[in-house]
Formats: sequence, structure tokens, C-alpha cells
Amino acid sequence: MLGDRQQYAQALEVLAPYIATGWWRAARAQAELLEAWGRADEAIALCRPYAEAGDRLVQEFFARLLSRYGQSADAFALLRPGIDDWFLAEGLVDVAEVAGLDEEAAALLEARIAAAVPACDDPDCGRLRLEPFNAFSLLAAVRERQGRIEEAIDLLRRRDSTSVNGRDALADLLARHDRIEELRAYAASDFHGHAVQRLAEVLEERGDVEGAITAYRTFAEESDGMWHVAVPLSELLVRHGRGDEAIGVMRTLTDGPGGAEDWIIHTLCTLYADHGRARDGLAYLDALKARRGGKEDWDFFRIRLHLMAGLGLLNEAVEQARTHPEADTWYAAWSLSDLLATAGRAEEALAALERHPACNTSLRAERLIDLGRIEEAVQVLQQRPRPAPADDPWAGTHSTEPPF
Repeated sequence: MLGDRQQYAQALEVLAPYIATGWWRAARAQAELLEAWGRADEAIALCRPYAEAGDRLVQEFFARLLSRYGQSADAFALLRPGIDDWFLAEGLVDVAEVAGLDEEAAALLEARIAAAVPACDDPDCGRLRLEPFNAFSLLAAVRERQGRIEEAIDLLRRRDSTSVNGRDALADLLARHDRIEELRAYAASDFHGHAVQRLAEVLEERGDVEGAITAYRTFAEESDGMWHVAVPLSELLVRHGRGDEAIGVMRTLTDGPGGAEDWIIHTLCTLYADHGRARDGLAYLDALKARRGGKEDWDFFRIRLHLMAGLGLLNEAVEQARTHPEADTWYAAWSLSDLLATAGRAEEALAALERHPACNTSLRAERLIDLGRIEEAVQVLQQRPRPAPADDPWAGTHSTEPPF
């Protein structure tokens, strides 16, 4: 906060005792403050001993710092020995652009691809044991910025992992270069739905909302397609004021085979709540509960509590939570405490958590702070965590109690 206010000297004073322990995270924070203060040389000098110790996270940060201040060749040399590590390789490809060393980076990645071996003993195995695992994507990034688009596309078609964190690199590349028909064809062949999501994003950006909706709905007609695109389709509809249609999309999914999963129901009920239809959400939960013989697991019941709270039915929600079969569990205590705090019943909110003193310590501290009991909050936060069991607790049976 002090750094955001450009009160750099005071910010460094706050960090000083942590720096004295040799803690890298504090040193990184100090380096970031020094850089923002215009004292990059001091930031580099501070980080250098940590980087020389060999930690990969430090080396990646230090290399990017060097690259920003005219030492990109040194940054490249620092990361080069770690080319088989996906994280360091990613940093190396980025600093290579600044250093003008794209061909050197490409040669390193090509050598790693050439050294890849089959991932299994089966002669028909098409997968590779590749280090770094993202070598194809990184080499494609180099070729793309060199203008060698066809090579980049070919590389991305050869990778094992098509998507990372919900993004498909090939779909993104095709979109960047306005190759929409190729993107459309690729989207039709992609099982995950990430390519069709990128297609829909492009169409929406161009003002073709109906085209984006059609792309999603066409994909949804494929086997299990709705599972992959229901959420982004509903989000698209909401962005364009079509909330009832978004709810209809999620209802189609929830009413289908296996659709009554907690995350799906949570998305549906959030849509109900956001569009002033919380009571419809409660009616849906009632029907689901009836289909399950009157039983409602906590994962679904806590959704009910959220809807009731949104309707101002806090006291009723508290009473239902206290009588639920799972009311005595630590995870139920968390939800009950939130309800009581929202209702202004701070002492009861704390008491609900204190029934499980080994759990929910951060929330207990918050409740104590709300009550002005700061010293007690500090004591709670200073409690040692429960030690891990010395032996493997696996006894050959499954538990039905969360966490699973």
C-alpha cells in the first residue's frame, strides 16, 4: 500500500525485518519497490545472490528483471541451462525476443523435441515424454513472432496437450491471424470446447452475437458437448441481456443425465439469484431434493442458504442450517457463521466456529476482530497447525465425509 502511494522509504522500512531473515519473498517485494522507485541497479544487486543460489523461481524473476534493463543477453545465459524446465524455458523464450536471440532459443527447443522419447513401451504409443513439456508451444511462439505462421500452426498440431488452463494455443493463434474458417474447422474437431469458445469470442468481438451463440449451440449438439460449453454460453447470453435464455441453457444441462452436480446447480442458482428469481432457484432445489428422497447433501444445502439469505430470510436459514443432518461438521460451521454474521449476530457467529477449534482458524480470527478482540485473534492465528499423521492413514476403506 505504501508503494502504491509512492512512499517507498516507508515501505522499505516495513520490509526490513523480513529481509533480515533471508526470506526470498520479502527480497522480491523489496526489489519490486526499488524498481518502481527508479533504482533498478539496486534491485538487481539485491536479487543476484538469491539467483546464484539456484532456485528456479528466483532465476526466472531475476532474468526478467535483467531483461528489462538492458541485460537480456545475460538473462538468456542465466536461463539457458534450465531449458528442460517448462517454467524456465518459458522465461527464456520471452527474454530471447528482447535479446534478439530467437534463433538460439529455437535451436535449443528443437534439440529438446528431437530428444523426446515415447511416453510408453507400446510401439503404437503416439505420445512423447518431452522436457520441457511445452516445447512445441514455445517453439511455435518463436516462429509466430518471426512471421513463420505455417510452421507455428504445424508445431501446435503436433503437441500432446491441446489446452492449458482452459485456453487452446492453436485456436488463439488462428484467431490472432484472422484465419476464421480454419478456426471454425478446428473448433468442430476439438473435444474440449476451448476452440469453439475462442471462435465465439472472436465472433462476439466483431458484433456477431448470434453467430457466437450458434457456434456454441452447434457444438452443444455433439455428444457431451453441452457439458463443455454451457457455462460460457450462459455467460455470453447474460452479457447481452438474455438472462432467461442463460437460465434455460443451464436447466437443459442440469435436467440431463448426470447433470445434478453441485457446481452446475451452483451456477444455475447463481443465475436465478442474479436475475431476481431466487424463489425459482429454491423451487428447483425443492424438486431436486424430492427426487432424492428428501435428502439434501450440504453441497446443495449451502446453495439453498445463499438463496435464502438473498431473499432476506436469514433467521429461517440459520434455523434450517442448525437442524441439517450435517450441522455438527466443521464445514457447516463455516456457512452457519457467515449467516449469523450477516444477520448481525456476531457473538453467535464466533460461537459456531469455536465448536471446531482446530478448523476455520482464519475465519475465527476475522470474527474476533469484528468483535474488537484483537489479541485473541492474534493468538488464534499463531496456533500451530495440526501435525500430519506419522503413518499413511489409508485403511482400505472409503470415507463419505468431506473432504473426499
